[in-house]
Amino acid sequence: MNFKIALAQFAPRLGDVNANLTRILGLIAQSRAHNADLVVFPELALTGYYVKDLQTQVAARPRADDPRFAPLLDASREIDIVIGFVEEDARYRYFISAAYLSAGRVAHIQRKVYLPTYRIFDDARFFAPGNSLRAFDTRLGRAGMMICEDAWHLSTPYVLWMDGADFLIDLSASPGYGVSDAELASAMSTDAFLRAYAELTTTFVIYCNRVGIEDGITFWGGSCVIAPDGAMIARAPQFEEALTCAEIDRDALRRARLRLPTLRDEQRELVRHELGRIAKRELSQ
Repeated sequence: MNFKIALAQFAPRLGDVNANLTRILGLIAQSRAHNADLVVFPELALTGYYVKDLQTQVAARPRADDPRFAPLLDASREIDIVIGFVEEDARYRYFISAAYLSAGRVAHIQRKVYLPTYRIFDDARFFAPGNSLRAFDTRLGRAGMMICEDAWHLSTPYVLWMDGADFLIDLSASPGYGVSDAELASAMSTDAFLRAYAELTTTFVIYCNRVGIEDGITFWGGSCVIAPDGAMIARAPQFEEALTCAEIDRDALRRARLRLPTLRDEQRELVRHELGRIAKRELSQ
């Protein structure tokens, strides 16, 4: 089954959940008008990125009785939605989370595992880390979600791939930094590893990055969809808001895996055994 994805690259307003929700619902409506089956938003689209100690004020619980989430669940009856938000759990811990919504229900919640504390990042000061990486089934196929820094760690796409993901969805709030040969260094790095993940794991990679200026930091956008052979299917502009659509040909998975059978030949038990050996050695030191 082929389907269409919409990448909703926009600039959230920091801390203004109501304004962001209104904008998000409008982008969902536009995506439906383009006959998209799935719309993907950036990391923390509902709140803005540098929420810091505002997390208690902007947090939501992904269920129908939360007024910040109910409209999104209702909208998901017509189109699948991937949304980034600040999640509050029952014990009042706060997470950078991504929700996959479909048919009026929460299909999956992924909490950001790797919280950066270098350069201009301070995630771990304000948020708890996620403790799982799980692929999950959707009406469009089996997917796995990564949240920004998670994708900078090889373990994330590898675990999701081994858990059966054919679609890797990366929600990002990536700031622009560095210029090399007139190109943005952060964009070049991200592009390189996303293409590598797509080709080496023979999966689709769906990347949605935000734009705009927040707390003096500029976010570069460049959202894209990459095919299982590493080819670029669709690309959003840098530094501009855009709704970018891409047609997904599921048969591309079959063609890529016949050409490059990395999934068939991967030795998971060897990896498990060697990681166990390394862990035992570290404990004994």
